[in-house]
Amino acid sequence: MVRSEADDVDGYMTGVPEERGAALTEVRRLCREELADAGFEEVMAYGMPAYERDGVCEIAFASQKQYLSFYLMRSDVRAAFEERLAGQDMGKGCLRFRKPEAIDHALLRDLLKATAARPGKIC
Repeated sequence: MVRSEADDVDGYMTGVPEERGAALTEVRRLCREELADAGFEEVMAYGMPAYERDGVCEIAFASQKQYLSFYLMRSDVRAAFEERLAGQDMGKGCLRFRKPEAIDHALLRDLLKATAARPGKIC
């Protein structure tokens, strides 16, 4: 995993490669829009932008060497979206997108809404 040394999310976004900037700006916008009213705070964690509720990280995203990643730390949300996630390139807790245009923004919005709805178990 590529870890940023940025002190804050704005600094992180400044260091994102130009060809990924717009895509990650949109991911950040979605996160802020869907998570703000549920008490999430935008922070840097593990060298990437993350969203914490009550000090617990539930969502994060990053620009990796080979792909863009969206981290969904909630096993209950992953289970609820099992069918929609079946065709995605996934690790244990992240979705990987090799190209910025491959990001399924509607899926991310739905995952964020489900995460915001209530606290749950972190994997």
